[in-house]
Amino acid sequence: MPRVIHFEIHAGDAERAMAFYSRLFGWTFQKFGGAAFDYWLINTGAASDPGINGGILRRAGMNPNPAEPTPIVGFVCTVDVANVDETVAAALSIGGSVAYPKMAIPGLAWLAYLKDTESNVFGVYQADKNAK
Repeated sequence: MPRVIHFEIHAGDAERAMAFYSRLFGWTFQKFGGAAFDYWLINTGAASDPGINGGILRRAGMNPNPAEPTPIVGFVCTVDVANVDETVAAALSIGGSVAYPKMAIPGLAWLAYLKDTESNVFGVYQADKNAK
């Protein structure tokens, strides 16, 4: 069965987005492809842990204002967190915003959708069998 193996974050200001994700989740970034190529690899955790790594790139050649139509239309990636409320508060404190507030997935988890500093939407998920 096909599985997601990589994700990309498109950013008007890649450095600002990297600072956001580094502070929020502790992700690390490594320049890829030399100085002429605006792409950074994202390491989201240890290879022994479940999950995938990704990349971040500038919206070069595209409209950097995500409020306007751009050629990139994506889908939401969701990040497993220890506490949705704390993660939402941390995101808000470093320039993020709420796209959709915390909700229960009954008997499974808590979920919220946030926007990063570049208006990209991502989910945060806290497993909790008592969620209702």
